[in-house]
Parts: sequence; structure tokens; C-alpha cells
Amino acid sequence: MSASKKDMRTPLGRVLAHGSAKSGTGDHIRQRITALAMVPLGLFFVGLIVALTGADYETARAWLGNPLVAIAALLLVVAAIMHMRIGMQIVIEDYVTGERLRSLALIGNFFFSYAVGLACVYAVAKIGFGA
Repeated sequence: MSASKKDMRTPLGRVLAHGSAKSGTGDHIRQRITALAMVPLGLFFVGLIVALTGADYETARAWLGNPLVAIAALLLVVAAIMHMRIGMQIVIEDYVTGERLRSLALIGNFFFSYAVGLACVYAVAKIGFGA
């Protein structure tokens, strides 16, 4: 029985029936999209920080109160949190041994990422759109 030309698995992989987990490509694409989105948003944020160097709190708050600046800050937060979550998930899946520990680490990564994301979104929304 010979392997087909499309089968890219190693002989050991074919014998053990281990193949692709089928999620690596999607994670890779999402990781690259969030990285690409963070480039202009990060440059905008660095420019904003440089422009606000030496400014007082009220001036900084007024800048963040601008809807365009607040939306850009929210987009940066969302892209960075998604990028972080996917990256940590890949690291956990690749390097954490033991099924139980891996599952706990993945659950912790999920909740930590969304807790940090919600806290950041709340802070930017409170400063940028109200209060």
C-alpha cells in the first residue's frame, strides 16, 4: 500500500493516524491579520503619545474624547488582545504537556484575555465617550 502524492504525513504519522489538527491555518491567518492591523494603529498611538508629551491630564483626556481617537484606541486594544490570546494559545498548545494542565491553561488564557480586554475597552470608553 503506497501513500498518495497528496499525503504529506510522515510514515509514522500515517501508522499512528496522527494528522493536522485543522486549526493551525486559521490561527496563523488571524495572527497575521491582527499584526497587520496593529501596525497603523500602533503608529497612530505612538504619534499620539509623542504629541501629548508634557501635556496635562485634561489635555490628554480631551484628545481621547475625540471620537476618532477613541475609536482608534478601541481598535488597537481589540487587535492587541486578540493577537495576544491567539499567540498564547499557540504557545500553550505546543509546549504545555499533560492534557489536564493544557486544558486549564487554555481556559485561563481565554478568561484572562477577555478580562483584560473588557477592562481596557471600559477604560477607553469611559474616558473617550463619557464621564
